[in-house]
Amino acid sequence: MSTRTTFLARLIGLYSILISFSMLIHRQVTVETITALVHSAPLVFLAGLMAVSAGMAIILGHNIWSGGAVPVIVTLAGWLTLIKGLLLLWLLPNETPEVFLGGLHYAQLFYFYAGISFLLGVFLVYGSFRQQRTE
Repeated sequence: MSTRTTFLARLIGLYSILISFSMLIHRQVTVETITALVHSAPLVFLAGLMAVSAGMAIILGHNIWSGGAVPVIVTLAGWLTLIKGLLLLWLLPNETPEVFLGGLHYAQLFYFYAGISFLLGVFLVYGSFRQQRTE
């Protein structure tokens, strides 16, 4: 595993773990914040810009589709971040809440999304540290 893959796996993994803990500790505040965010066109635009930037940075620096699960998941995280950012930029203001809150059932599946984020983070952090010990 390259040093870039190790770095990105740790970065994305630790970020996912920390965010999922925050989500679980402050469930109601998180749901209210996301609901308010997707109803604010300026905030949606800024979130879209940040997501496109982060996704493009990962893709341009790490577009690896082989070498094990960790490098592929890092690449997928980049592509999914880019796609989410583009959706935030391209959807009409009245469509954004419908897609992100209604279509994805954010409030109803909140614990599922937090759990996926946590498990993804644990897998990436564990995989990146395990790989370093075997080298």
